[in-house]
Parts: sequence; C-alpha cells; structure tokens
Amino acid sequence: MIKVLIADNHPIVRIGLGTVFEQNEDIEIVGTAATTSELFNMLTTKKPDIVLMEMDIPEVNGITALRRLKKDHKNVGVLIYSAQAEEVYALSTLRAGASGYVSKNASIDILKAAIDKIADGGMFITNELAQRLAFDEGSNKPRKFFRKLSTREIEVLKLLATGRRNKQVAEELQLNEKTVSTYKARLMRKLNVDNMVDMLQQAKALELY
Repeated sequence: MIKVLIADNHPIVRIGLGTVFEQNEDIEIVGTAATTSELFNMLTTKKPDIVLMEMDIPEVNGITALRRLKKDHKNVGVLIYSAQAEEVYALSTLRAGASGYVSKNASIDILKAAIDKIADGGMFITNELAQRLAFDEGSNKPRKFFRKLSTREIEVLKLLATGRRNKQVAEELQLNEKTVSTYKARLMRKLNVDNMVDMLQQAKALELY
C-alpha cells in the first residue's frame, strides 16, 4: 500500500483526489493539507511515502517548501501536481528534489502511473513534457530562456512578477536583500533586458503569473 499525503489549498482538489483514490487497493490517502504548516505537521504524524503537492500551496514558496521537505524527510517522494507552466516549473522542481511533475490537466491514469513509478524509486514526467524540455520549437520562443535560469532565479522572477519588492522577496525566500538585487541583475542579463518592465514581460511570456 502506497501512503499518499495530498497538499493543495483547493478543497475541491483535496476532496476530489481523495474520492478518486478511495477505492484504489494500492493507494491510501493518509491525510490532506491546505497549507505548508499543515503539511509539515502531517509529515511527522502520518509518515507518507509520497506527497502530492501543489506548487502554490500557501505560506511558504513552493520550491522553498520542497527543499525543506526533502531536507527533513529524505525518503519521502514528492510529486508536484500543478497548473503552473510545465516547461518552466517541471525542471525547477526536479532540480529542487521532486521525483515527478504532473499537470492538473493530466488524466487520473497518468497521475496513478506517476505515483506508482515514484513509489518504485523512479522519477516521472510525461513523454510530451520530456520532448518539450528537450527541444525548442523555434528560436524566437520566449520559453527557450527558462533553461538559462537557475531554480532560485525562477523563484525570484516569479515573486517579482507578482508585485513583491526586493525586501519582500528576500523575506519570503530567506535571502539577504542585496542578494535579491544580485539575482535581479542576473535575470536581466540572462533574459536580455535592461529594465524591470521588459523583465516582467518575459515573466509573463514564461507564464509565471
């Protein structure tokens, strides 16, 4: 039996997934969490094999939460289940320690296959996503830039794109404010822009907000 903990801030998603897997003989939903506080409390008490986690779960930035989870619970597999842009976030979450990434547009069969593969010690992304990660569809596609960005740079870019100031970004990611400024400079250089307006346009093209 694979013990799964669902971490998603949408009640209908938590209820829906619980209902879908209720009759599954191989998967047991051991709990659901709506925030990162609930998630980390349940990790200790419920001891899941896999956490099925939404990127935008409240309180702690998704990738930051993922890093902390993998640091404190190394043997727990994490499957990111998200509506965020796959080409950008799949690679970032895998770098940060996730064992798989599935879009919320995917079928239940794909989700089940991902859980099974991670439970067996593997990693999971769909074939379609693997192909999109491997090849650019054209040299002018804005998505090509995401491969130049580190996981931390993507985190900073997303938070800036949502209107946060340097100080707020620093507090959320537990960085020094000067470090955030350094990341901004790197982002502008890597995205070939020289001002915040153009940088945020790139963020929009990458579907970061």
